Amino acid sequence: MTITEPAPAKINLALHVRRRRADGYHDLETLFAFATDGDTITVEPAPHDSFHITGPFAAALTHPHPSAPSLSQREREKTPKAAKGEGDPDDNLVTRARDAFRAAFALPPVAITLDKHLPVASGIGGGSADAAATLRALANHTDTPLSESRLDTIARTLGADVPACLHGRTALGTGRGDDLTTIAGLPGIPLLLVNPGVAVSTAAVFAGWDGIDNGPIPNGDLLSRAKAARNDLERPARALAPAIDAVLAQLAAAPGVLLARMSGSGATCFALFATTTDRGHARILAEARDWWTLSTTLA
Repeated sequence: MTITEPAPAKINLALHVRRRRADGYHDLETLFAFATDGDTITVEPAPHDSFHITGPFAAALTHPHPSAPSLSQREREKTPKAAKGEGDPDDNLVTRARDAFRAAFALPPVAITLDKHLPVASGIGGGSADAAATLRALANHTDTPLSESRLDTIARTLGADVPACLHGRTALGTGRGDDLTTIAGLPGIPLLLVNPGVAVSTAAVFAGWDGIDNGPIPNGDLLSRAKAARNDLERPARALAPAIDAVLAQLAAAPGVLLARMSGSGATCFALFATTTDRGHARILAEARDWWTLSTTLA
């Protein structure tokens, strides 16, 4: 039986960095939300394990270069949808998720395909979402309940964002970001993602944080909390990738925008809109500048 599992983009509506930890991580407060679109994981029975990557961003994972930017809109349109490559089993969160799942549960050989539509190193949790979708697909494949606590344990070992992506619910994340409290979301709100075609290093962005604790995320409804909050990684990310400045300025000035901000460690930015028409106008302007875009909604 073929199992297909979505791996939607993760959005940090707000991200407060509170302190550096002795374990090398940072204590965070973040408002997690999820789009309704993103990558896709497919799992099928097979005589032996295999892993393939398809989609417009396959090349970014199969032949990565440390300084290579993500695809621009124009490059994305020129990339054949059938672009295909072999993933590196030693350096991909999908295969790490598969191997960690097999260490905890009985798992026969499987063929896994990642259809990659989200840009890499872009602050929207593409790798984390892919790993989480792999865990869900393998759980389905083996009739393992998603409530099984070992899935959360595995997710935590794969990355700080993976537990949030595993459950895909709007949540307040604290600690490393993996201590989650589910909160009321804003399903159906028009959402536009924009990336200027650059990739930034998460480690470099965190290294540029000024070390100042500017306080917690306030209370209130989700949109009010997000508006009153901030992303403490914007400043160092903008220093590394000045193109983020232009994206944020254009989104903030768009008619009907409710909130415009960078997500995660960048360089992808997002905007929430009052209407789909407003979102559509903003997307046209972004694509005119050759930026990657994704029109979607909050889940």
